[in-house]
Amino acid sequence: MRCALVTGASRGIGRATAITLSERGERVAVHYGTDREAAEETLALLHGTGHALVGGDLSDPATAQRVVEESEGALGQIDILVNNAGIAPGTGTDHRVAEIDYATWQQRFTRMLDVDLTAPANLSYLVARSLISREAPGVIVNVGSRGAFRGERDAPGYAAAKAGLHALGQSLSLALAPHGIAVASVAPGFIGTERQRPKLEGDGGDALRAQSPFGRVGTAEEVAAAILYLTSPAAQWASGTILDLNGASHLRT
Repeated sequence: MRCALVTGASRGIGRATAITLSERGERVAVHYGTDREAAEETLALLHGTGHALVGGDLSDPATAQRVVEESEGALGQIDILVNNAGIAPGTGTDHRVAEIDYATWQQRFTRMLDVDLTAPANLSYLVARSLISREAPGVIVNVGSRGAFRGERDAPGYAAAKAGLHALGQSLSLALAPHGIAVASVAPGFIGTERQRPKLEGDGGDALRAQSPFGRVGTAEEVAAAILYLTSPAAQWASGTILDLNGASHLRT
């Protein structure tokens, strides 16, 4: 039986991914940042037994190490890492150059890089080193973003972090392939999670749905289905890929 650590699994894409992996038979460590109650709800929705709950701010390197160690202690090993935890654009995180002061720019930009890029890099290092020491195959999947390619006017730090995350995944796919470790990324567009419900139900909801020629936004379950494939042994040859999941709302050339 393989074991997985899914970060940011309290709700949304992380929760859907944890549930999907458990359906396949994996034992899952459900990570949360601050909302333990929501993470416990995720834990209760998982199939099978032997799952675990781990918490902490992953932007702190020592906490990231503790989360990996606690996950390994509870599950016995980590074969799959899904780097999903992150800070998304929003009222409390946006940083438009023309509208904020320098101190706010520094705080919000740096915070996004710390959580959305440095934390996944540290977790990837820790899990990869554990796999290498065990001489075991494994897989890392990063949850990036369409914003890495099209840009984010309101939150340039988010786009920069996600672009870096994609590049990190491709670099690690080269470095870790000799050890039997695959690394891939998904790049979702707008996903209709619980956190995004106010936007979808507000005045801008129709415009958000119109971004895709399908006339809707994506679902967390659709992203989880892609992660399910990328974490399967059959997907090792997809290592290095960045899979767009945006309903043709942004086409790369």
